[in-house]
Amino acid sequence: MASLPPNAHISTHPCLKAKLSQLRSKDTNTRETKSLIHEIATIVGCEALASVLSTEDAGTDESPIGYSYNKTTISPSNISVVPILRSGLGMVDAIQSILPDPVPVHHLGLYREKTTLNPVEYYNNLPFHRTPSSTSSSPSSSPRPISDLAIIVDPMIATGATACAAIDSLSDWGVKRILLICVLASEEGLGRACLQGRLNGMGGGEGGNGGGGNGGGVDVQVWAGGCDGGTDAKGMIKPGLGDVGDRLFLTVGK
Repeated sequence: MASLPPNAHISTHPCLKAKLSQLRSKDTNTRETKSLIHEIATIVGCEALASVLSTEDAGTDESPIGYSYNKTTISPSNISVVPILRSGLGMVDAIQSILPDPVPVHHLGLYREKTTLNPVEYYNNLPFHRTPSSTSSSPSSSPRPISDLAIIVDPMIATGATACAAIDSLSDWGVKRILLICVLASEEGLGRACLQGRLNGMGGGEGGNGGGGNGGGVDVQVWAGGCDGGTDAKGMIKPGLGDVGDRLFLTVGK
C-alpha cells in the first residue's frame, strides 16, 4: 500500500477484518449487511473516538450500595454526527451507541454525477449560523453553537470527492475538528480526503487526540475499517463492497 498521510488511519482489528470479508460477499443479504455495517462501524468508531476524545471529571455520584465515586465524562462534549445520505444512515446508531450522551444528527445529501463523478449536494441539514462577516439580520433565535467535533459517517470513500465536499461543508459551517469514519476506502479516496484538509491548513499530527491543525485551520482525521487498491471506470472500489446504499435498502438493480 502506498504511503498515506499522517491523518489517515486504517483499523487493524482482527474481528473487523473478518467481518469486512463477510460483508464483501455477494451472498450476504440485506439483513446481514445492515448488521455487519453496524458492527464494523462500532469497532472502527471506538478506535477513532479514542484518538480524539479525552476524559474529564464531572462531579460525584453514589453507587447502588451507597459508595461515593467520581463521575467521568468526555471532552469535547459538543459533538454532532453527520451521515452522508443514504448509506451513512447505516452507521449512525453505531456511533451514537458509543457516545455516553445523545448528540445531534445533521444530514448531508450528496450524490455523484454519473458522467463526471463530481459530487452534487441536494440536501444540507446543518444548523443556521451567523459568520463573523454576516451583515444581515435574522428573525430567528440565537443559532445553535457550532460543534466542537463533527463526525462524518459514510461507509465508502471511493474517489474521495464526496468526502471532500462534506469536509468543505462542515468547514464552511465553522467546525474546527472533523472525524471522518468509513467502513472501506480506496487508497486514492483516502489520500484525497486527507489531502483536502492538509491543503487548506487542516490535518493533524501523528495521532494523540487528533493532533492539531495549522493555525486557525480545521483538524481532519480520517479512519477506515479497510483500504482497497483502486476504483473502476464507474468510480466503484475494487474489489469493494458494491453499492452499499442499494445493499442496505434492498434497491439493487433499480
